[in-house]
Amino acid sequence: MTRHTNKLIHEKSPYLLQHAHNPVDWHPWGAEAFAESKQRDVPVFLSIGYSTCHWCHVMERESFEDEDAASVLNSNFVCIKVDREERPDIDHLYMNACTAMTGQGGWPLSCFLTPDKKPFFAGTYFPKEDRYGMRGFMTILETISNLWRNDRARLLAAADDIVAHISAQPQPAQAAVIDNAANRAFQQLAASFDKKYGGFGGAPKFPSVHNLLFLIRYHVFYREPLAVKMFAETLRAMQRGGIWDHIAGGFCRYATDQRWLVPHFEKMMYDNAMLIIAFCEAGAAIDKCFFTTARRILEYAFREMADSDGGFYTAQDADSEGEEGRYYVFTPSEVKSILGEIDGKRFCSMFDITPQGNFEGKNIANLLSCNPTADDTAFAEKCFPILRQFREKRIPPHKDDKKLASVNGLMLAALATAGRLMHDEKCIAAAVKTGDFLLDKMFHKGRLNASLREGDLRHSSTSDDYAYVLWGLFELYQTTLLPRWLSDTMRIADSMLELFQDGKAALYLSGRDVHDLPVRTKNTQDGALPSGNAVAAQVLVRLADVTHAEKYRAAAMIILSALSEEMTAYPTAFTGLLCADLYNRHGGVQAVLASGDGINDMLQAVRGFNPFLTVALCGEGFPEMEQLAPHMNHYSPVSGRAAAYICSPKGCQPPITDPARTAREIALAS
Repeated sequence: MTRHTNKLIHEKSPYLLQHAHNPVDWHPWGAEAFAESKQRDVPVFLSIGYSTCHWCHVMERESFEDEDAASVLNSNFVCIKVDREERPDIDHLYMNACTAMTGQGGWPLSCFLTPDKKPFFAGTYFPKEDRYGMRGFMTILETISNLWRNDRARLLAAADDIVAHISAQPQPAQAAVIDNAANRAFQQLAASFDKKYGGFGGAPKFPSVHNLLFLIRYHVFYREPLAVKMFAETLRAMQRGGIWDHIAGGFCRYATDQRWLVPHFEKMMYDNAMLIIAFCEAGAAIDKCFFTTARRILEYAFREMADSDGGFYTAQDADSEGEEGRYYVFTPSEVKSILGEIDGKRFCSMFDITPQGNFEGKNIANLLSCNPTADDTAFAEKCFPILRQFREKRIPPHKDDKKLASVNGLMLAALATAGRLMHDEKCIAAAVKTGDFLLDKMFHKGRLNASLREGDLRHSSTSDDYAYVLWGLFELYQTTLLPRWLSDTMRIADSMLELFQDGKAALYLSGRDVHDLPVRTKNTQDGALPSGNAVAAQVLVRLADVTHAEKYRAAAMIILSALSEEMTAYPTAFTGLLCADLYNRHGGVQAVLASGDGINDMLQAVRGFNPFLTVALCGEGFPEMEQLAPHMNHYSPVSGRAAAYICSPKGCQPPITDPARTAREIALAS
C-alpha cells in the first residue's frame, strides 16, 4: 500500500507530523495555502487540534486517513492543519467564530474559510457519516461544496457577519466599577461548590486552578473561612480521586464524573504546573501534608517531562495502543502478581482495585472510599515504585515533546514558588535552569517564540506566552532575590507592553508584528488557564511595588479598567484578573531587605505564603539595584545587621533587625 506524504512532513510539531502521511493534502498555515485557494477558487478547510487530543485522533482515523474523505477534501478544498499549542492566536480567532456560530467550541476545531481567511462555517468533531442525529463530515463537505459553487454570496455574507462580530471590541470603561466583583465571584463559586465531592458543579470536573488561587487570596483579604474550606476540600478531593495518578504522580486533564474518579487520561504540563502552585500554597497556608502532593507532581515532571536543557515537554496522550487509559489501569491479579498475595491484597483494598473494576472492567487506583492511616500511606509509598516500574513495561502513551514558552513559563513559576514555600534548594536550582532555558533558547533577536523542538524555534509568541514567562521570571526573582532576574522581568514586561498593549485597552493576543491573521483578537476570559491579561496584570502591579516604576502599575490599571464591566457582569470568568484586583485593593506589603549580618535568617522570615507581599534585597553585593529600583538607595543595614523595611497601606515601619519580628510585622500589615 502506497504511503502518502503531504506538506506537513517539513514541520516540527508532533501534531502536524501525526498527519504528515494522511491522504489529505494538508498544508501548514501560510501564504502558500491561501494563494492556492484563490488560484483554484475553492474554500479552505481549516482543522485545528493538538497531539494529545483524543477526539482529534478519532476524527483522523475516521476521516483524514480515509481515501474517500481525502478525495473529496483534496478536490474541493485547500486543507490546512494547525497545532493550537503552536498558534493559539489562530485557534482563538477561529474558536471565537465557532462559538459565535454554534454556541460551543472544542477540539478538533473544524472551520471553513474564504480564500481571504474569513470563516463562514465551523464545528468541532464530525463523524464521517450521518449518525445519532448528527450530520456527518461527508454530508457537510458536499453541502459546502455545492453552496460554494451555486450560492457563494450566501457564504460570503455569513463570513462578513462573523468577522464583524468577532472584530467588535468592547469599549474600555471610563473607570473601574469592580468594587463587588470579587464578592460576587466568591458567592457564585460558593453556590456551585460540591459539598460532597469538592470542586464546582457536576460532571465533568476540571481543576480550574485559577479559581482556587482566587479563593485562597479572597480568604486572606476578607478572612472568609468558606473560601479556604472550598480551596482545601477541592485539593483533597482531587488527590483522593482517579484524576491523580497515585502510582506515578501527576494530574490528568479533568474528571469525566462528579467524584473525580474517572479521568480524561491525558496529562498536560500546564495543569500540573498550576497545581504545583496550588498545593504549595495550601501546604504553606493550611497543612504541610499538601506539600507531599506537590513534591510528587514535581517528581513526575522531573522524571517524565523534563529535558536536560532545563525545558519541559508539553503533554502526554490519553490513549495507548488505541485505548484511552489502557496504560494506567490494573486488575487485582496483576497487582498481586507484582506485589505478592498479601501486599497485593492490601493495596487493592486500599485503592479500590476489584474484580468487577471501576473503569471498563479494570481499575483506576483511587482513595475515594479509603482514609489511609500513616502506616497505610507508608505502605503505599513503598508499593508505588514497584507498580510504576511494572507499568513502564507497557507501551506508553504518546508524549508531545515540543517545548512551549507558555508551559515553561508556568513551570518556572511553579518551581520558583515550590522552592520558596517548601525551602527546597533542588527546586530553586531547577527554576534557575528553566529560567536560563527560556531566556537562552526561546528568544530570537529579543522576541519570544512559542515552540521549540529538535532545535527548531518557531512562531511568534502571544501575549499569553509573554505573561506566563513574565510570571515565572518574577517568581524566580522573589525566590532568589538576584537582580539579574528582576532585570529580565522588567525587560520582558517592557517588550510585552510594546508588542501587545494598544492605548487604553487590554492586551491583544497577537503582537503588532504578526500580520497573517484577518482579525487581531484579545484573550480576556479565563479558560483552562488564567488569561494572559489576568496574569500580566497580577505581575505588573507587583513589579510596580518592587521597582516603584509607576508605568507598570499604570499598565495593570489599564487592563483592569478596560475589562471592569465584563468582570462585573461575569465575575467567575475573570477570577485570574480578580486576583490582581484584590492585590490592587489591598495595596500590597513591600519588604525591602538591606543586606548585612544575619541576612540568611531574615530571608527565611519573608519566605512564608503571603499573596500580597513583595520582597526585594539591596545593599552591599547588589549594586544593580541602584539602577533597577533607585529608591532602594535609601535603605541600609543597621549597625552592620541586615534590616527589613516594611511598608503597607497602614504605613511604613522603622527598620527591623529581628527576623521573628519581621515575620510578625508582615503578618500584621497583611
